[in-house]
Amino acid sequence: MDLGLTDRVYVLTGASRGLGYATAQCLVADGARVVLAARDADAVAAAAERLGGPERAVGLAADLADPQTPGQLIKTAREHFGRLDGALISVGGPPAGNAASISDEQWRDSFETVFLGTVRAVRTIAGALPEGGAIGLVLSTSARGPVPGLGISNGLRPGLVGVAKDIADDYGPRGVRVVGLLPGRILTDRNRQLFAATGDPERARVEAEAAIPLRRIGDPAEFGRVAAFVLSPAASYLTGLTVPVDGGALRGL
Repeated sequence: MDLGLTDRVYVLTGASRGLGYATAQCLVADGARVVLAARDADAVAAAAERLGGPERAVGLAADLADPQTPGQLIKTAREHFGRLDGALISVGGPPAGNAASISDEQWRDSFETVFLGTVRAVRTIAGALPEGGAIGLVLSTSARGPVPGLGISNGLRPGLVGVAKDIADDYGPRGVRVVGLLPGRILTDRNRQLFAATGDPERARVEAEAAIPLRRIGDPAEFGRVAAFVLSPAASYLTGLTVPVDGGALRGL
C-alpha cells in the first residue's frame, strides 16, 4: 500500500527516542523527510543522523514549554526542506504519583509542558499547514480510563482529547486533520521506568501483560506504523478521533 508519504515533510516533538523516534523511522522508510525536536541537543542530533542525516532528517533542540518552539519547528521545516505537511506532537510523560499526593508545583510544571505546550503547538502548526496536512497527538490510554499511579496524566490527557476534537472541527473545512493516538503499554524508556519503580520490574511486566488481550507489551515500531499511516494521505478521511494502540487493553467499545 502506497501511503503517499514520498517527499512529504513532518515535524516531530519528543522524537530523539521512544514513540516519536519510532514514528520518524516509519515516515522516513516510506519516503518522508522529518524535523526532529527534543530537549537534549546531542540526542536529537544523533537521532537525525541515524535516520539519514540532512537529506532525510534534521534535529532541533527545543522544549514545548517554550512559546517559540512551534514557530521554530515550522521555520526549520520550510527552510531546510521547503515545505511542511504535518506534525506528531509528543511530550515526555509527567511525574508518576497519585493525584491526591502530587504537589501544586508538579501540576503547574506538567500543565505548562504536557497541556499548554501541546495546545500551543497544535494550534500554531495547524495554522501553517496546507490542505491535506495532518497532526497527530501522542496521548495515552489514560485519556479514556485512569491508569493507577499516573494522576497527572489521568487529569491532563482527557482535556487534550477534547482540545484535539475542537481544533479538528475548526481546521476541517481547510482540509487539515487532527487525530489523537492513545498508546498503551509499549516498551519505551518511560514504561521501563514505571516497571522499575515498582521494585520488581519483571513481576510488574508480567502483570501488565496479563491485562492485555494480546498478552504482550507493544513494540515502538507497532505504534510508529499506526502513527505514520494516520499522518499520511492514505488516512485522508480520518479526523477528530482517538486511535488506541494498546493491544486491546481498553475495555470500552
